[in-house]
Amino acid sequence: MTIFRLLRTGLLAGCALSITCPALAEQASAPELQEERLTDTIIVTARRQDTIARDAVAAPRQIALPADAAAIAARVAGADIFGNGALSGQLSYRGLAGERVLGRVNGQRFATGGPNAMDPPLHYAQSILVERIDVARGVAPVAEGPSLGGAINAQLLQAQFTDSASLTPQMRMASQYRSVDDSYAVGGLAALANEDWRFGLIASREQGEDYRFPGGTAVGTSFARNLYGVHAGFQTGAGELFVEYRRSETDPSGNPPFALDMVYFNTDFVQGGFRGQIAEDVGLTLRLGHVAVRHLMDNQTLRQPAAAPAQARASFADADTMTAEATLRFGTGRAYLEVGADAEITDRFVTITNPTNPAFFIESQPDVRAERVGAYLQWRGSVGAVQFEMGGRIDRTEQSVGIPQLGAAVPMGPRGLAAAFVASRRQADDTTVDGAARVWIEGGAFVPRLTLARKTRVPSVLERFAWLPTEASFGLADGNIYVGNLALEPEVAWIAEAGFDWETDWLTLRPTLFYRRVDGFIQGTPFDATPGVINTPVEMVASMSGDPTPLMFRNADAELYGADLDFVARPLANLELAGTASFTRGQRGDIADDLYRIPPANLRLSATWATGDLSLGAELFVAAEQNRVSQTNGELAGEGYATLGLFARYEVTDALALEAGIENLLDERYAPHLAGRSRVGMSDVPLGERLPGPGRGVWARFTAQF
Repeated sequence: MTIFRLLRTGLLAGCALSITCPALAEQASAPELQEERLTDTIIVTARRQDTIARDAVAAPRQIALPADAAAIAARVAGADIFGNGALSGQLSYRGLAGERVLGRVNGQRFATGGPNAMDPPLHYAQSILVERIDVARGVAPVAEGPSLGGAINAQLLQAQFTDSASLTPQMRMASQYRSVDDSYAVGGLAALANEDWRFGLIASREQGEDYRFPGGTAVGTSFARNLYGVHAGFQTGAGELFVEYRRSETDPSGNPPFALDMVYFNTDFVQGGFRGQIAEDVGLTLRLGHVAVRHLMDNQTLRQPAAAPAQARASFADADTMTAEATLRFGTGRAYLEVGADAEITDRFVTITNPTNPAFFIESQPDVRAERVGAYLQWRGSVGAVQFEMGGRIDRTEQSVGIPQLGAAVPMGPRGLAAAFVASRRQADDTTVDGAARVWIEGGAFVPRLTLARKTRVPSVLERFAWLPTEASFGLADGNIYVGNLALEPEVAWIAEAGFDWETDWLTLRPTLFYRRVDGFIQGTPFDATPGVINTPVEMVASMSGDPTPLMFRNADAELYGADLDFVARPLANLELAGTASFTRGQRGDIADDLYRIPPANLRLSATWATGDLSLGAELFVAAEQNRVSQTNGELAGEGYATLGLFARYEVTDALALEAGIENLLDERYAPHLAGRSRVGMSDVPLGERLPGPGRGVWARFTAQF
């Protein structure tokens, strides 16, 4: 009855790591067209599974499910989280974050709607509905698409085909209460399926108040969100035709590190296609998708105190993404040649307004369009005991932006910047080439592995076309004002990783060393050679917004290196010890400075005693201090801390389970280094201080599956 363990079905450096979350999943199915030997799976499920039970006795899920699924993904080795609010966290993976880590939901990639990434990809993965989270460790295969770092995919609950000709109901449900923010979450799946058809409905509701910490309440951290959707599949031969639609509705939710809070995100997802075999040893995947984001944020609805009328702002943002993918695979899982192509078209529009003055509006991102077309070739094979996967891809990206319109009440400073921007070359195009090669040797408990890769990232439309100095920085939320740079070149990363997997009856160990050199790393740098001296129109406009030292996105050089590991040990039949350890170092290569917002070294340890239907355990998380910080970006050092939690699980039946726990048992006051800084005046968190972690609280969860 193992509930938390490492299923090592793959041994490849950069293989996918899966977290199955919540206790709703009957099994963690492999990603489509993904060879199992390359997949690592962390199961975090309440379901008793005989295939797991043969290997270990272990733990329940150790934590209350956070509303932000990024906090779940951040539990893998090498990961951390940018804490920007209850629903806006970004995964930091081996020192890279934001658009450098490819994010998807149900295999679908899309552009976020918020100009400051209030809705990063995992914003749309409601934790109570997530079946698993797949993280391509280290280097994402070229088949995943362009990404400088890893790739992450959150898979929501879906109906599964059965072996029967008659339609059979499938029901999964979970509910949770958490005292530290008086929050609740409830969600589930209702479905009908047989051997040919599957139909499913999913829905969830999450709501929480401002959370408490030792010393007070973090005002402005409440949240509310709904999701509902339908999906269907028809199995024909060895393939499946599928279609799905989801609607995500985020109600007013706080974002203390940002100048504005969410008023709403109304987002529609639709995709469909075919996946499966079309002939013997020939696989085909076709997928078409569309995502439409409609967003409003302001400093009036939730912000305390609300901004004065002259500083009142309400920003409207739209983002539409069209995607198309086609893949052909010739061969079997252990020996194949795969060829694929994909395309992505994104349209964005952002308008800043003053709700008290209709004559004040600025189109900060007008008619922004990005078109990308790519193709790749990937080969998986072996020479004796030596296994390999290698591939290459090429992408062509074209970006453009329209002419901004400004209201009559907008002062002359922004008008002058808009006129200069209109006269500039408001378009760019890039051709990028990626390659990745992975080698490992099978032959027993010890499996060495090596990865070499060249990965690229095209500058975002924000980094290139942000003509108006604002705090939009794709979620850095550091209070700095940024401006774009039309001269930016793509980032190019040269990557090497080496490690081994060791697995015996009682121990699984997976350490990895990694090194990344990034040429052209895009970083905020002082706008000119005289920071603080207001002698340019950009600095004048930035000073009007409260920051006389704006930053411009520029290409620099960077190095990231470190080590991480995960392990599971079973010294006794009823005892399991598990954990992760991570260390990342980031440095500028062009000047003597450290990279911005690099996570501190950390260690996570859990111990679980399981007997019969009852499991008890504890988890310790320790983060070191971080004093290697960016002087260029005015980053402050972070203090180390440690937290302890307790958890328990009782299986009422094979289908019903109760889970409960205490988080931050010792009521430790701490502030994670990557947490955003509060900008809420009427809060117990001082202005400009990092948001503290939640205080001591209890949580309880009920799960059912029929």
